[in-house]
Amino acid sequence: MSQARVDRIRELLQAALSPSKLDVADDSHLHVGHAGAATGGGHFSVKIVSERFEGQRLVMRHRLVYDAVQGMMHTDIHALAITAIAPSELS
Repeated sequence: MSQARVDRIRELLQAALSPSKLDVADDSHLHVGHAGAATGGGHFSVKIVSERFEGQRLVMRHRLVYDAVQGMMHTDIHALAITAIAPSELS
């Protein structure tokens, strides 16, 4: 089930933000015993580079990511750690 969630998050972010780089990881194993784990929602981290983030403040970048996975929030996703980067910020 976990890999299916990772794949679904990846699909949604690809469709919404056309990233040039996208890493999605399931960190749920680090949160065993946490209240969110008990409800079935997973803990995930996302590192994403997208042109859509150019000129956007961090809060708007996160909003774009959350909007893309909104249908999974509070059911499949309990927590989502986001690193959202514009291509111009890569060194």
